Amino acid sequence: MTRATTLRLVHPIGAAVLALGLALLLASEGRASSHRVVVLPTTGVVDQVMAGYIRDGLARAARDGARAAVIKLDTPGGSLESTREIVKTLLDAPLPVIVWVAPAGSRAASAGTFITLAAHVALMAPSTNIGAATPVGGQGEDIEGALGQKVMNDAIATISGIARERGRNVEWAVSTVKEAKSYTADEAVAQKAVDGKADSLEAVLAFAHGRTARVAGADVVLDTRGAATQELGMNFLQQFLHLLTDPNIAFILFTIGFYGILFELQNPNFVTGILGGISLILAFIGFGSLPLNVGGLLLIGLAILMFVLELTVTSHGLLAVAGVVCFALGAAALYTEPGPTAPDVTVAWPLIAIMTLATAAFMALVLAAAMRTRRYPPVVLGSAGVGEAPLTVGGPAEVRRPLDPLGSVYAGGEEWTARTADEARLERGTPVRVVRQDGLVLVVEKADPRGSSA
Repeated sequence: MTRATTLRLVHPIGAAVLALGLALLLASEGRASSHRVVVLPTTGVVDQVMAGYIRDGLARAARDGARAAVIKLDTPGGSLESTREIVKTLLDAPLPVIVWVAPAGSRAASAGTFITLAAHVALMAPSTNIGAATPVGGQGEDIEGALGQKVMNDAIATISGIARERGRNVEWAVSTVKEAKSYTADEAVAQKAVDGKADSLEAVLAFAHGRTARVAGADVVLDTRGAATQELGMNFLQQFLHLLTDPNIAFILFTIGFYGILFELQNPNFVTGILGGISLILAFIGFGSLPLNVGGLLLIGLAILMFVLELTVTSHGLLAVAGVVCFALGAAALYTEPGPTAPDVTVAWPLIAIMTLATAAFMALVLAAAMRTRRYPPVVLGSAGVGEAPLTVGGPAEVRRPLDPLGSVYAGGEEWTARTADEARLERGTPVRVVRQDGLVLVVEKADPRGSSA
């Protein structure tokens, strides 16, 4: 056989071996990419952000060919409407879903109970608990009368349907709603409310392996043992919006907001007012998913009113002290009792102490500045700056900041706080004349263009 003949035979054989190797490599990579499980870390208050995150995460996991999805759950409860959305997502999930209440010390309270029971496989880590799902009102109060009975029956029917659909203990599920009972992981397993315990993600996958799940009307056998895991967290916008539902963050934003508004009233500059307004809006976004107590909010509002009055009324600090007390009481009572629509949340006591002390210090500085101003000898009419006409009754001035009726005018070489005598609005640049001096405020009226008073 000649060398040319040998080369002609080697080339096709080499190409075939190379093609076979590539095929095996691609098959191996395909197997590795499909033999994986997506993990969705799910913590905090149940809200619309969490509902959207779970819905999108399960859809992406199914689209990428994942074998299953694990929702690592730790929640105090939350919005009933958001809970219903999550439950519907789990019941209609396009792939097997495992809810794992973890890590140790976590809970699936209130709304978390509904979510856990809706999973194909429900597991709990040691030292976790589940239950306490009695419905309450939007402010955490008990729902009385016919409405209360209607809401209770609806919640019982919902959780019974979920438990029956997933083959779990219906009586146990009803007890978490009707009697607000809470159970440890061992008790929940013994009552066949959840499928078992797992102290690690590897144990979760090993437990779920070989179990049958009903997905899209067909039985699917889970193949999860030794599967690779991929954690799919919230994106930045979801993290930010979900962060607002933290009771401490919402309280801090609310406090910063009223600081900004208060400073804007004392020293108009638009910047602090705008920042304060944005902070208040963000705070109320968080309050929308939290069991806000109107009484606590009104106490903080009363504190703000007292602080504003302290700037205009000589109370020798009594209004400020009363405002600080109302602020502390309002912060302590800002949230209410637990339930599916009202998770068990409070403002941390160290945070209450820090913010109360900061508020007291802020008001002390404002009061000190106000007292120094009040001790200054009044600037009397007749004085003037160098090269300027004396400031006298009937003397000329010009509006610098629109009077509506309070603003400022330029008179006697200085800019003065001023107001109109007849409460009329005067725009910037309007010529006025001084009528009288009221402390450090000039009372003015519009000047006649010909020089006499209007």
